[in-house]
Amino acid sequence: MSKIKKYPAYLLLIGLLLLTACADRKSPGSEAPAKPRVAVIMKSLANEFFVKMADGSRQHHAENVDAYELIINGIKDESDLTQQVALVEQMIALAVDVIVLAPADSRALVPVVRRALDRGIVVINIDNRLDDKLLADAGVKVPFVGPDNREGAFLVGEHLAATLSDGDEVAIIGGISTAFNAQQRQQGFEQAMAEVGARVVSIQHADWQQARASTIASALISEYPNLQAFLCSNDNMAIGAVAAVRQAGKSGVIRVVGFDNIGATHELLQSGAMLATAEQYADKLAVYGIEYALQILHNGKQPEDRKTPVRLITAGDL
Repeated sequence: MSKIKKYPAYLLLIGLLLLTACADRKSPGSEAPAKPRVAVIMKSLANEFFVKMADGSRQHHAENVDAYELIINGIKDESDLTQQVALVEQMIALAVDVIVLAPADSRALVPVVRRALDRGIVVINIDNRLDDKLLADAGVKVPFVGPDNREGAFLVGEHLAATLSDGDEVAIIGGISTAFNAQQRQQGFEQAMAEVGARVVSIQHADWQQARASTIASALISEYPNLQAFLCSNDNMAIGAVAAVRQAGKSGVIRVVGFDNIGATHELLQSGAMLATAEQYADKLAVYGIEYALQILHNGKQPEDRKTPVRLITAGDL
């Protein structure tokens, strides 16, 4: 008896998508034109922030099912740049009309974005801004739809600063160092600390990961016994820092702030284990990008960047 060769599930899925794409598109002589296909490509779907983003996109599509088709995908790990590039390549192969992209890295995704644009695909950059210089060098323009991350981080840092004194020691736990939003949040934190005179004794990068942030925070607590606060560039890392603070018996001594306002932080905010975070409306962020892209398809104009809201969240807001 011959053996049936098994293929990885993701290869079968890609094949089905390609066949479906060909079948669903109307021919030039059809009565109605095909609905535009919009692909939303995010970072890690293990992160609650991007789960909310995906859910918001699905809800918007359900309310506008006649306006466009929706494909949602994301990578397993926020640092898996190769896989995210591959996802964009797959959408290029599917000849989607729009890619709404939350890039894991501000530089590494630029070449594949240019390939998408060369194929006539509308690309909208959300969440983490692509590198302006590399885009200019590539001769392309991609509108960014998202919040001012520096402003949001400054709001969080300013709230923390009200509890600090001149000379107090703090540490920053950042995201992926080459990500624009990580850089901007770090700068916002640094600005807020400089205004109150707090000393940033260490800046470490945990690449958005909770476990890595916990390990880094534990080491910093040992190295700096007078440490007063951790400023974390996302809530996952803030949760990791809270775990380290508790383990060290420093609850109520070392303050922790984050960024993203994921649900997992609400109990920590209410208990005082976390002092503040920033809301950037994950459930609406991809929707802003989708709606902008559909406008471009409709009017053919290249839009400018669009700033979206960000605000401080404390226990009193829950």
